[in-house]
Amino acid sequence: MELLILGILNVTDSSFNKDVLQSNSPVLVDFWAPWCGPCRMIAPVISEIADQYQDSLKVVTINTDENPTTATHYGIRSIPTVMIFIGGKRIDTFVGAVPKSTLLEALIKYIQN
Repeated sequence: MELLILGILNVTDSSFNKDVLQSNSPVLVDFWAPWCGPCRMIAPVISEIADQYQDSLKVVTINTDENPTTATHYGIRSIPTVMIFIGGKRIDTFVGAVPKSTLLEALIKYIQN
C-alpha cells in the first residue's frame, strides 16, 4: 500500500517501476528499515529535502525488509542507502547517514528549484 507522509511516498516492490523508474521528475529513493538507527538519523534530512524541493523532486522511501526484491536488484547491502534516479536510471548512490549538504550537493545539479 502506498502512503504519502509529508511529501514522501512509501513505495513497494510492486510500485517501484511506476513510482520511480517511470517518473517524469528526478527521484530520491531512501532504502531503509524500521530497526535501523542510522535510518532514523537521516529521516529528518530526507523529509527536509522533500519539503524544500517538492516542486522539482520526488522523494520516496522503500522498506528493505518488506521489499527485498528491489533491494536485492539494486545491491543494497547497507542501510540507509539513498539513490537518485533520473529517467529510470540510477545516477548516484550514497550509503550511510550522510549529511544533508552531501545529498544537496549531488541533487542540485539535477533539479531546478
